[in-house]
Amino acid sequence: MIYGIGNDVMEIDRIEGVIKKKPRFLEKYFTEAERSYFDMRKGSLQTIAGYFCAKEAVSKALGTGFGLFKMSDIEIVKDFRGKPDVILHGKALDFVKEHNIVSIFISISHSNNYAAAMAVAVLKEGM
Repeated sequence: MIYGIGNDVMEIDRIEGVIKKKPRFLEKYFTEAERSYFDMRKGSLQTIAGYFCAKEAVSKALGTGFGLFKMSDIEIVKDFRGKPDVILHGKALDFVKEHNIVSIFISISHSNNYAAAMAVAVLKEGM
């Protein structure tokens, strides 16, 4: 059963502007593993914007926004096939356990100008 669905879209130029204005932006909102992946992708703004959108989409699928936990509590990773996946930490992990959410599926896409992501949070069967 679906707990919630979330999506987010942003202009890639917006991420570029934020990075320039706030030097600690990446450290504040992304985990060390995510930042390492960005380095591997040579700081691709499309990748950074896509990950940012995915975090927003996950928070919306959970129905919380970022009022209950930090953006870095949601970590976007690649699975063994290269598909985006989610690892939760801290209060975000506590939240999904408390609400019997067992999976969060995400999809990320981008063009030259926009990044977008969608997330679906799934409840434990029978809940």
